[in-house]
Formats: sequence, C-alpha cells, structure tokens
Amino acid sequence: MDNNEQAEKATGANKRKRKRKEIAPFGNYRNYYGYRIGQEFEEDPRLKVLKKEWFEGKDCLDIGCNNGLITIAIAKKFHCQSILGIDIDPDRIEDAHWNLRKILRKESAGKMHLNTSKIEAVERANGLHDCTSASSNEQTREISRDFSICNEKDLSDIVSFQQENFVQSWRPPQDKSYHTILCLSVTKWIHLNWGDDGLITLFVKIWKLLHPGGILVLEPQPWSSYAKNRLVSEVSIYLYGAPFNLDNSYIYICIRWTLNKVEQIFHFYRSTSF
Repeated sequence: MDNNEQAEKATGANKRKRKRKEIAPFGNYRNYYGYRIGQEFEEDPRLKVLKKEWFEGKDCLDIGCNNGLITIAIAKKFHCQSILGIDIDPDRIEDAHWNLRKILRKESAGKMHLNTSKIEAVERANGLHDCTSASSNEQTREISRDFSICNEKDLSDIVSFQQENFVQSWRPPQDKSYHTILCLSVTKWIHLNWGDDGLITLFVKIWKLLHPGGILVLEPQPWSSYAKNRLVSEVSIYLYGAPFNLDNSYIYICIRWTLNKVEQIFHFYRSTSF
C-alpha cells in the first residue's frame, strides 16, 4: 500500500469516526434513554415508580420526549386521556412518529386476530341453544367485555408529538392545561443552553400549564453530570466556569417557588452521565 492509499484510508476512517460522534447540544441523542439504561432492561425502570393515578384518564404533557418511547409506554400502561410529547429536535420527533406507527401496526394485527377469535366464540355460544346455565351467561359477558376493550381508543387518538422549543417559543392553545407534566432528564440541557433564566422560564411555563392540583414529574440531573457537556454553548462555558458550585438546590428553589408540594421518588438503575 503506497502513501496515497494510506492517506485515503486514514481520511475515510476519520470521516467515519466523526460521523459516529453524535453532536447533541440539547441532549437530543438518538435512543437517549436506551443508551443511558442499557439494553438489559425490558422496560424503562422509571415506569416502575410512576403511579397510575397520576395519568389514568388525564391530559398529560411530556417535555423533551426524545424518540417518544417513554411517552407511548405511559399512554399504554396508565391509560391517559391524552398525552403530547414535545422535543426541540425534528429528527427525534420523526423517530417518535415512526415508533408510534410501528406500535400501532403491531397492535392492529393483534386486535384483528383477537376479533376473529372472539367472533368465532360468540357464534359458537349463540349456536348452543340449550346452554342456559349461569356459566354460559358469564362466558357471554366476558366475551362482551373483550369486545369493548378492542373498541377502546387507539393510541393514535391518545398520543401525539410536536417539534417545539418549550422554553423559547412554544405557545400552547389558549386556556389549555394539563393534569400531569413530565420533565425527565431535561433540566440540565435547558440550564446549559439558556442558563438560570431558562430554568426559571421552564418552571413558570409549567406552573401556568398545570391544572389546579396537577402534578409535575421531574427528573433533574446532578451538577456532577454537567462536566461532560460543559462546552455545548457559550452559556454553559460561562456557567460551568463560574466561581461558585451550583447544585440541585437552585432547581429545588425553582420547584418550591412554583409548586405547593414536593414528593421525592427514586428509580434504581446505574446510568452513565446524562
């Protein structure tokens, strides 16, 4: 191999390396949550500590939804009335729409199979004219319940996604409010890009959007995780180089300023800096 070939090979390798190195100034990594928790989990562990009563039959908002998998999982597991996921990155919103379509196709195929099986069961039950026992009546009621489950709202009627900058530009419909708002692993990125004012704007907007008695589910990031991403913006360079050691107390002050009650919950998994 001559020198020119070696140089071309090295250049190609460097290009591939740069391509692999994903730039995400807003924390908008592809498959961000999967990267953080690893592949050994079948379900994001945070779902285990969320309470059904926070979401069931309620209008919800997910700020910084990334690829939408958490948003969709909450809708499926807790039966929201509606849930809107927003993210600053159009590529992540495109991923979210793709994930939703994929899950809808899978569910549609499953429902078609279930409907066929139940129709056959009903026909068999109707054909048994001499079956008047309580047990046969109970079977018919169970079949009817299964049909009602099949006819529930589709995920497409519950889950939606929008590409928006929540802090700087998003304007929800007038008089719109939410019973529950999620803000998971987002505060650091807002802080690094828009500083203290960005955090204040975040919590003021959340306060205005929350229905009276509503719930904010917040997952803040520790100050120690800022170091890896301290160069994402001019604001972050200044913030990290400031002569004081900011910690989660500032976020806690913002929360106490806007909310009436704070309850701390935990999820247990080892994650990388995020």
